[in-house]
Amino acid sequence: MNTRALADASTMFRRSLRRMRRYPSLTLFIAGIPVVLLLLFVYVLGGALGASLSGTATVSPGDDRAAYVAYVVPGILLIAVAGAGQGTAISVAMDMTQGIIARFRTMAIARSSVLAGHVLGAVLQTLAATAIVVAVALAIGFRPTTGPVAWLAATGLLALAAVAVSVLSVALGLAANSVETASNSPMFLTLLPFLGSGFVPTSSMPGPLAWFAEHQPFTPITETLRGLLMGTPIGGSGVIAVAWCVGISALGFLWAQRLYERLPERPGA
Repeated sequence: MNTRALADASTMFRRSLRRMRRYPSLTLFIAGIPVVLLLLFVYVLGGALGASLSGTATVSPGDDRAAYVAYVVPGILLIAVAGAGQGTAISVAMDMTQGIIARFRTMAIARSSVLAGHVLGAVLQTLAATAIVVAVALAIGFRPTTGPVAWLAATGLLALAAVAVSVLSVALGLAANSVETASNSPMFLTLLPFLGSGFVPTSSMPGPLAWFAEHQPFTPITETLRGLLMGTPIGGSGVIAVAWCVGISALGFLWAQRLYERLPERPGA
């Protein structure tokens, strides 16, 4: 990316930041659903689920609810990451329906900068939402056992996952023919943490579902986060998690760029 493209991307990023400041409720909404799920699973289901996990490879014997808090927080963080995709798709679709994207295409700006601005803004918003989730988790008893380096690596992985979800959501927003469609398109992403190891081990699932859970992208990301924060074995999950994030980001970017290039020019331009 050349200097001009970087300057254009910076301008679009500032536009995304202004939108975040104008609508702070969206960031709170992105964090609110994971927080509600965290409290629900910990205080309503945590005792029973923690008892079933106690003594396994990922959870040490002890207080059942505390054990489940340690297990479930990585999955909840990925719920926040996946949920942010809906807001990104809606923002892109709003730009489409209001003609802003069409106007950008007639201006002398790097076309990749429009997509980059949405992605960078979405990643920052996602990290802000996950910070709120972590604060609530710490308040109810989440106690990571690793040090600052592992925390930094976990933050980097969350940011990488946020990039993947954001790029894919930008493409979904460009592909949608209305804001309503865009609001529903990324919803499948929020189901993936549930259909992985975010809330229960995949070994407890029936055969076909267990196979899907073990081979979908959110499971290695969850296991890597859990290992970084709680010191559990990561194995090859780290490499697989990064590969999934990079692959989704690349495919999402190519799809979004192709959709952007195929958009019709603004009438009369």
